Amino acid sequence: MPHQFENPDELTFDLSPEAVWDAIATGPGLSSWFMGATEVDVDAGLVRTEMGGWVGESQIVAVEPGKRFAFRGMEGDEGRFFAMEFLLEARSGGSTVLRVVSSGYLPGDDWEDEYEAMVSGGRMYLHTLEEYLTHFAGRPGIAVTPSAAPGGDLEASWAKARADLGLDGDLVVGQHVTLTPTGLAPVEGVVDHVADDVIGVRSDDALYRFFRGFFAPCVGHHLFGTSDEAAATAAWQGWLDTVAA
Repeated sequence: MPHQFENPDELTFDLSPEAVWDAIATGPGLSSWFMGATEVDVDAGLVRTEMGGWVGESQIVAVEPGKRFAFRGMEGDEGRFFAMEFLLEARSGGSTVLRVVSSGYLPGDDWEDEYEAMVSGGRMYLHTLEEYLTHFAGRPGIAVTPSAAPGGDLEASWAKARADLGLDGDLVVGQHVTLTPTGLAPVEGVVDHVADDVIGVRSDDALYRFFRGFFAPCVGHHLFGTSDEAAATAAWQGWLDTVAA
């Protein structure tokens, strides 16, 4: 049977609603933690996201500055869609409660695997939002989202990528690590997220995210120390082509 879902979450930040609004309702803000390089065109009523060569458009369905922002992806085959809603509430002492509701519709009888991957990815993105607003608020970042070529043994490719990074052992949140990607400079950081299919590492100027992926390993980094998206994407694409083939 097809599956319609609605997943609510709630986050609290010691920030003003204006600061949180910038992160969830502007292109530079969304690009600093969400799926990919994002543009918000309120006049056209569209949110455009580019991720690993894929470009998607969502229709803006609500804009109430400082209070509510919502968009819904264009409907796909058999009514498939994905939507996001952000609701902000100012609290005493200058803090803000952010309620995030993701919803959508998955057709077909084999939706479970896709839904589980979506839920896992959703947890990662919300956690990245928390990390961004806690450690990098006000610093717009660039999104770097290349993917390895699909095909081959996915689990073997994921294991090779982890080993090359120096992340192949048991990891715990808060653990200090040195990333050692072949062909790139080492990166000192702290593990900030661990799951079977994704690992997050925070450095002084980046949020690094490594995904097993649904078809092939990929990355979803947010970099705050450079504005050269093309060069960073090429560098990490080269790494994926080398270690995840």
